[in-house]
Parts: sequence; structure tokens; C-alpha cells
Amino acid sequence: MAYVIAADDCVNCAACEGECPVDAISEKDDARFIDADLCTSCGACADVCPTECITEA
Repeated sequence: MAYVIAADDCVNCAACEGECPVDAISEKDDARFIDADLCTSCGACADVCPTECITEA
């Protein structure tokens, strides 16, 4: 399962984007967005998120 970002809790710090090994994370509407088709569910993004707003879908 892919990971998702709770946009309301995202502070747009981009820590997750830098950790994603498959570049599945991009910016959308002043928050980060995970492309489920690219996400490999490795969890690297969730591990570095300071607001813990990234969870498995």
C-alpha cells in the first residue's frame, strides 16, 4: 500500500521529498503529495516527517 500525506497537517518542509528513493513526492496546493503509482511503501518519508502526517493508505 502506498503512503499518503494529510495535507492539513503538512507544514511543507520537504523533508519527505528528499528521502523518497523513487521521487514519488511532489508539491501540490502548498503541501506535499505522494504519487501512489510510484510509491514503493518503503516508509522513508514517514520516518523523517516532523509532524507525523504521513501514513499508510
